[in-house]
Amino acid sequence: MWGAMSIDTKESGILENLYFHSFNKQKFATFSPFILDPKTEDIIKSYEELIKEYPPEKLEKEGKIPDRLWHGLKKIGLFGLNIPEEHGGQGLALNQYLKVLETIARRDLALAIIPTAHLSIGIKGILLFGNNEQQKKYLPRAATGEMIFAYALTEPNRGSDAQHIETRADLSADGKYYMLNGMKTYITNGGYADGLTVFAQLDPDQAGDMGAFIVETAWDGVHVGKPMPKMGLTISSTTLIAFTDVKVPVENMLGKPGDGFKIAMTILNYGRLGLGAASVGVMNQAIADMIKRASTRTQFGVPIKNFELIQEKIVNARVRSFAAEAMTLFTAHLLKDAPTANVATESSHTKLFGTTRGWETLYDAMQVAGGAGYLSSLPYEKRLRDFRVSTIFEGTTEIHSMYPTAHLLRVLGKEFQKIGKSKLKIMLFMLTAIMKSPKIHLAFEDTVMREALSFVQKSVKKIRYLLFRGLALYGEKIISREFFLRRITHLSLYVYALISMLAKMHADQQQGQGNDIDPKLLGYFLEQAKGSFTVNNRYREGKLEEFHSDIFKELAE
Repeated sequence: MWGAMSIDTKESGILENLYFHSFNKQKFATFSPFILDPKTEDIIKSYEELIKEYPPEKLEKEGKIPDRLWHGLKKIGLFGLNIPEEHGGQGLALNQYLKVLETIARRDLALAIIPTAHLSIGIKGILLFGNNEQQKKYLPRAATGEMIFAYALTEPNRGSDAQHIETRADLSADGKYYMLNGMKTYITNGGYADGLTVFAQLDPDQAGDMGAFIVETAWDGVHVGKPMPKMGLTISSTTLIAFTDVKVPVENMLGKPGDGFKIAMTILNYGRLGLGAASVGVMNQAIADMIKRASTRTQFGVPIKNFELIQEKIVNARVRSFAAEAMTLFTAHLLKDAPTANVATESSHTKLFGTTRGWETLYDAMQVAGGAGYLSSLPYEKRLRDFRVSTIFEGTTEIHSMYPTAHLLRVLGKEFQKIGKSKLKIMLFMLTAIMKSPKIHLAFEDTVMREALSFVQKSVKKIRYLLFRGLALYGEKIISREFFLRRITHLSLYVYALISMLAKMHADQQQGQGNDIDPKLLGYFLEQAKGSFTVNNRYREGKLEEFHSDIFKELAE
């Protein structure tokens, strides 16, 4: 029976539970709206006061961070936002931390990416998996900015295929250290970093048997390359880092031997949330710019804000921002009591939605600005250049368009292993699953919220059907059917966005903070979700995909 599935839901995200078990109403009901607290507000005010002297265009022209600004960032505690107070940090909770990231990214993403890379991924392994000695040794220096950290996973020949990285860590004969050899590339904060979280293979014959290590850049054998010239984010540091016979003490391994891949993927959940928060900040700034420009620029005798095609861009941006913020904060909520929970699907959706919609919003802001938007003396082109890499960071848009569905299929694969090789049992299992769908027992007074919930229920049923129908149709080759995987991912993305928006609105209403515009934003987004459903609710290829195959064969010959 479907209800008897033994999938471990203890530390999995809300979507995996929903698709394969039941809806976690408790997680939904306990979500609380973010209220700007005095401590977070003071940090934001201190940051905004500090950067008044350092406009983004000035910093980009100089191409580096002035010493005085470095000192100021350290003084206000920006490098210790999420580090516990006992280690000299600010001790912000995850939602507080994300709100700060949202704000600093809104002001200047190039500057914001430095503390973000340090905090979201650079030291996150030490925060989550470090033992007492490791935390006491490194976190106090990280909190003051004495040690800037970077995350070193990507390699020249390995990007998203992290399980097959080539960097090696070989245990010495006396068992006292690991000999580290290999090369990492595109390392954000590479040139600023004093400390690295490095991932390496422990057994070259067993993919994914990895270790995670704390490595200091001052050690013998660590070579940091020259800054890589980039399209944007010019004041951030991106470098290659090579390791030649670097002796890493065994006490600098995070977790246990073999835990490296799990640690790497867990850290990336937080990196994706950071990008989600940054996307919200960038979109909110673009909204303010569009409203200001549309109100002051006159064409044909009236402000261009009177034109529906201009209004459409502004409304779309506001809806995207609302959804992205809800997804970011709801995913943070899922991690609140279980910091290492498997929220890979949720964080992937958050990253994909935030970065793709953020890019579209920046494009629209430049369009509203008209010819002036193309001038480098205005901020539009710099924002586009800076933000463009967000669709590549922490997994490309293409990877995140397939990854959630691939993850769900892996979960199903484990279930099939339990059933055995009996085709009859597998067929009965799949038929039962297709016939049944978990109910989402929620009740809302608002009509739009009820309609959104009904659509979520319909989409969940369709996703379950497509997963099983696809397995029956494509078998083991399903993982290569990327158009199919992407269609399910798009359906799931809208499911998660709507659940997050409903959770936010429900929490606001419970706290007496409901308003008139949120149901309208939800209704607008719901109509977009319905459009996506119409396009993606099929398991067979469409005409465009068939043409794609034929045309590519011609081009590739």
